[in-house]
Amino acid sequence: MTLVPGITIRTATEDDAAGIGLLLSTSFGFGYEPPGADPREPVFPKGGKLVALDGQRIVGHTNSMTMTLTVSSGRTVEACGISGVGVAPTHRRRGILRAMYIEQHRRIEAEALPLTIFTASRATIYSRFGYGPATVLDQVVIDRRFAEFHADAPDPGGVSVEAPGDVGAEIERIYDRWRRGTPGAQARPKSGWAELFFDHSAWRGGGSSLFALLHADGYALYRYQPREGRRIDVRVVEFRAVTDDAHAALWRALLGLDLVTEIEAELTDNDPLPYLLTDCRLVRTRGRYDGCWLRVMDVPAALTARDYARDLEVVLGVTDPFRAAGGAFALTVRGGAAECVPTDREPEVTLDIDVLGSLYLGAHRAEPFAAAGRLRAKSAEPVRALTEAFASARDPELGWFF
Repeated sequence: MTLVPGITIRTATEDDAAGIGLLLSTSFGFGYEPPGADPREPVFPKGGKLVALDGQRIVGHTNSMTMTLTVSSGRTVEACGISGVGVAPTHRRRGILRAMYIEQHRRIEAEALPLTIFTASRATIYSRFGYGPATVLDQVVIDRRFAEFHADAPDPGGVSVEAPGDVGAEIERIYDRWRRGTPGAQARPKSGWAELFFDHSAWRGGGSSLFALLHADGYALYRYQPREGRRIDVRVVEFRAVTDDAHAALWRALLGLDLVTEIEAELTDNDPLPYLLTDCRLVRTRGRYDGCWLRVMDVPAALTARDYARDLEVVLGVTDPFRAAGGAFALTVRGGAAECVPTDREPEVTLDIDVLGSLYLGAHRAEPFAAAGRLRAKSAEPVRALTEAFASARDPELGWFF
C-alpha cells in the first residue's frame, strides 16, 4: 500500500526482523541485538506488525495485538493495544506515521474493536489521531528512615520475601484478581510474564535483579539501586494489592528494609499510603504522568461496554478528526447499564473524541476540560453529570507496560 510517495506500507515478515530491531533501537535508545540473540518468545504475537519501507529499507514500524481491557469494575472488553511505533530520524515530517496509522486503524475497524490503547513516549503527537491520556500515576519517593506507621494503621502481617521466579504462579493469580477490578488494566499474556521474570539486565537501569514480597492478596516486585557512596535506594517495579490488608502489609515490609535510604514507587492519586504514616509529607511527589492513552473507535460499542456510577441522559456531539467515529449520540444510563445510539437531536455536550477517551475510564473529570474550552455545554449540569457517571470507585491504572 502506498499512502506516501515512495513509501510502501505492508505487513512485516520474518525477513524484516533485523531492520525492525535496528529501527526500534534507534527510535527508543536501547542497545541493538541481532535477530536470534534473545531466546524468549516475543510478547506481541506474529502478524500484527506493520512496516514502512523506502525501497528495501525499513523506515517505520507499528505493532499491535488484541488485549482484554478492564473498563469498569468487573467489566472487560477486547481492545487493540498498539506498541513499538517509530519512524527513522532520516524520514521525519513526511507523513509516514499518519500513513501507518491510517492502515493500522483501518484494520482495527475491520476487526470491530471498540477501543485502542497504547503507552506514549511523547504527549504532543497522538491527540490528532483521537487519543487522550486515560490513566494518571504519581512518581513518589519515601525517606524510609523516618517513616513510622500511624497507631491506627493495619498490621496484618502475612508477607514473605521470595525470588520472583519461584512464586510466579502465585503472582500471576494475584495480578489476574487485581486487574479484573481495576479500570485500565489488561490481562497479561504468558509471554509478558516470561519477559518480566526473565528480568533482562538491559532493563534494570543499573539496579539489582528483582526481589518479591508476597502476600496472599498482593505482591511487590522491587530492585535495589546503588547510589553514590554507600547509599542504597529501592525502586518498586510493580505493586499490586487486591485488599487493603495486603496493601498495608506490603508497605510495612517495604519500609522495613534495612540499609535503604529512599523507596521510589508509583502511586495513583487516591493510594492510602500517605494516611498509613504519621507524617504524610514523607510521600513526596517527584513527577506525574500518564500511563495509558485511549481512543474510542466505536462510540456506542465503547459507551455500552462499561457500567456507570449514576443514571444519566445526555446527547453527546463527538468530533473525530482522524476517522469516522464521530457524530451525535444519545447516551442513557439506568441502574449502571447504558444504551447509546446515533441521534439527530441537538447535542447538549460537544467534545473531541480524544477528550472522550480521557473521560472513559474515570481518571479525569469533565469540568477541567470544560474550563479549558475542550468540552462545551450550555449549562454546568450535564458536565457535572458526566463526571459523576464516569467516576470509578478504584483509580484507573495501566496493568502492564507494553
